[in-house]
Amino acid sequence: MDASFKIGCHLSSAGGYLAMGRTAESIGANVFQFFTRNPRGGASKPIDPVDVADFIAYAAKEGIGPILAHAPYTLNAAGAEPRVREFAEETMADDLNRLEYTPGALYNFHPGSHVGQGAEKGIELISSMLARIFTAKAKKDGKGFSTTVLLETMAGKGSEVGRSFEEVRAIIDRTENALAGAGIAFSPLGVCLDTCHVWDGGYDIVNDLDGVIGEFDRVVGLDRLKAVHLNDSLNVMAAHKDRHACIGKGKIGLDAIARVINHPKLRDMPFYLETPNDLDGYRAEIALLKTLR
Repeated sequence: MDASFKIGCHLSSAGGYLAMGRTAESIGANVFQFFTRNPRGGASKPIDPVDVADFIAYAAKEGIGPILAHAPYTLNAAGAEPRVREFAEETMADDLNRLEYTPGALYNFHPGSHVGQGAEKGIELISSMLARIFTAKAKKDGKGFSTTVLLETMAGKGSEVGRSFEEVRAIIDRTENALAGAGIAFSPLGVCLDTCHVWDGGYDIVNDLDGVIGEFDRVVGLDRLKAVHLNDSLNVMAAHKDRHACIGKGKIGLDAIARVINHPKLRDMPFYLETPNDLDGYRAEIALLKTLR
């Protein structure tokens, strides 16, 4: 069994950080993802410094990490209404400030939906929000966030932005150009590749995984890839629907998933399951995937 295999799943944050760490260990996981707050929005729970310190010690002892915090689904930096964009900016800034308690974490968000404004306008709105958040932090304390912010590859349903590698790269470029203009040199952005989303978005990871990885590297750069959401899909390729399936139970299939976790350019990534499972289901999927490494 490959001890370097970083595999885990999405867990409830209701009990705090230490509880998530213990749950991860109990199901054979050494990474995990969690929502920073209710996925449909709302206020976040106060940080408990004792819980965080206990978790950091436990994670170091058990070899857990990196942890992946997921922004709420209601966060839409590309929204047409100012109040929607303001909520997104306030929420992300708050999330990233809270994540300073757990240095080295990853923060994943869906870039947003342009709701009829067009992808170009959506990209402009998303990148300008990111630049404002990063600039404010740098001006406040002279340094950036310790968390890497990940743009998630999307399936392309509705008016989603981030449906292609080119759109993801455009957000990164515009954000970093704005930061450079403000005299900020650090690069806080990465990418989380979701296997269901890219498949639903039209990238054939079943029959041409090498080609898809090559295209990602050419357009975005593999140095930007920091995490993989490992999901099967209920849909055929290019359906643009985003409906996750359990591993080996969908249209991507077990053989293709095995190639993903073993690919030389992906195998060192942390993999996070978002399949429709309870804890027992996740335990079984993690055990299965370990046998395929």
